[in-house]
Amino acid sequence: MKHTLLAFLLLLAAALPARAQDAFVAALPGLAGNFNAQAEAVDRLGALADPRAIPVLRALADGRLLKLADNSLVIRDGTATTDVLTGAATEAAGTEVLRINNRVRVALRGALGRLQLVSPDPAERLAAAEAVFRSRSADNVPLLDAALARETVPRIRDRMAIALAASRLLASDPAAKLLGVEALGASSSPEARSVLLEARAANPDILPQIEAAVAAIDRRLAVRRAAETFFQGLSLGSVLLLAALGLAVTFGVMGVINMAHGEFVMLGAYTTFIVQEACRGIPWLLPWSLPLSVPAAFLVAAACGALMERGLIRHLYGRPLETLLMTFGVGMMIQQTVRLVFGAQNREVLSPPWMQGTLMLPFDIPVTQNRLWILAFSLVVLALTVAAIRFTRFGLEMRAVTQKRAIAASMGIRTGRVDALTFAFGSGIAGIAGVALSQIDNVSPNLGTGYIIDSFLVVVFGGVGSLAGTLVGAFGLGLVNKILEPWAGAVLAKVFVLIAAMIFIQRRPRGLFAQKGRAAEA
Repeated sequence: MKHTLLAFLLLLAAALPARAQDAFVAALPGLAGNFNAQAEAVDRLGALADPRAIPVLRALADGRLLKLADNSLVIRDGTATTDVLTGAATEAAGTEVLRINNRVRVALRGALGRLQLVSPDPAERLAAAEAVFRSRSADNVPLLDAALARETVPRIRDRMAIALAASRLLASDPAAKLLGVEALGASSSPEARSVLLEARAANPDILPQIEAAVAAIDRRLAVRRAAETFFQGLSLGSVLLLAALGLAVTFGVMGVINMAHGEFVMLGAYTTFIVQEACRGIPWLLPWSLPLSVPAAFLVAAACGALMERGLIRHLYGRPLETLLMTFGVGMMIQQTVRLVFGAQNREVLSPPWMQGTLMLPFDIPVTQNRLWILAFSLVVLALTVAAIRFTRFGLEMRAVTQKRAIAASMGIRTGRVDALTFAFGSGIAGIAGVALSQIDNVSPNLGTGYIIDSFLVVVFGGVGSLAGTLVGAFGLGLVNKILEPWAGAVLAKVFVLIAAMIFIQRRPRGLFAQKGRAAEA
């Protein structure tokens, strides 16, 4: 592998101008001289932007650079040795290891940091660009110019451009300084703003240009902060929407105060964990364990919901206080059962490769892919829920039973069966929410506890029985939370939201989207 890398570097160097190649060859003998000659040779090699110098200087730093009897240099790699100029294997007889002192080591660190700008490894080039930006100097301008001319990766080009602009600010040429100010002013980076602020005192002659560049960066940073807050609000809203959708069916449509709703969410998350563990024996199936968990979580939570409705809740219709206490007790029983089976510790659910990573939007706005997937998933689940209620026979019977039970029964609809299926449907949606939450929260017996209050708040705020209200309530509360957090903190922001919701509900007891007609009478 190392021989292949060396050959690649030699091919890359073949494209350099002849003068640069001659300078590389001319600098090599100094590495075999005394310490002063070595330090000078290292500095000369570091200033060439020649990728062939990288393995040579690394070998010198690691004690693997050898001098033959004819003063030519070779690199030792285990038991093999290769010629510095040709990359061909050679004999190691009569070699002498080149020694260095602290001065040479310091020079090597600086030279390697600069030369990594032309490394074939993108990660090394990015790290080198960051290092050159931190230790900016006017001497780095030629090297950065050469590296930027051959760079093709957009993110690395951006970092190199900022490092180049910051280095130009330290030049003696006023025109170069103005170029640096202009380039930094076009950036959205807080680091570029800091560089410009530091340069104000030393450059009074171009102070108006610097102030204009800082103002331009401030405008872009304000847009960036607003966009980040908006996306964070949408992300929180999508989580609240998923957690509240099932409750919008069981509480909003059926009127059942289900305090075990959070535990159904938790059952969905643990079902995801079980499916993932089952897929470990089939490696090609493991990346798809999360999609497979969606129907499994729905069925598990729906089965538990149907059992709960048939065994307990159907005896308590019209008695909300007893229903609340009973469902709270069932929720505690589910929690303790999960603790006995899985233990109290968190369980790890891996994100599939296609959900990992971060997307960089304009103005350097980072967007995590798993949050994007959850946002899209929440909207898909909402659309399917609306379709099931509006356009299926089950949805028609559900609405008929909840609005006019006696008339629905007289029409031949089995009201008890519809009640069980409706509660199972809402519980199954809660299980699907657990699949998504397993990607961003700890899978533990307490997973659903943190979402039950927020879920009720979303349903009541949006309008009991209204899925459109649930959508608006979830995203509205998510955005308001994230807008308040920078000023009030996460805890106080939630307190303010709760107070505002209480005041709003006093003015509009039926929520944003109040039910009308027979749905309101039911």
